[in-house]
Amino acid sequence: MTIDENTIEHLAKLSRVKIGERQKEKLASDLEGIIGHFKELTELNTDEVSPVTGGTDLMNIFKEDEEDEELLSKGRSAFPEEERGLLKVPAVFEKNDEE
Repeated sequence: MTIDENTIEHLAKLSRVKIGERQKEKLASDLEGIIGHFKELTELNTDEVSPVTGGTDLMNIFKEDEEDEELLSKGRSAFPEEERGLLKVPAVFEKNDEE
């Protein structure tokens, strides 16, 4: 498969990135190499390979959450204010009235 300039421009538009002329050539070459690797994989004989249906047979075992009042009070004391049961934090962003 040949990756031409139109394909690169289409991919750039889809991903909303600006690509310079030199970058287009490099990207086209890189993508052709990647596609070439996938073509090599399609030539492999996989008749004796079992399909993979999942990553592992291991299961995650969860335990019930337990409230620790001492830990909760330590966490709440780290916040300067509380309003209607919610913890208030200082503003991170400033409001810009010009917009």
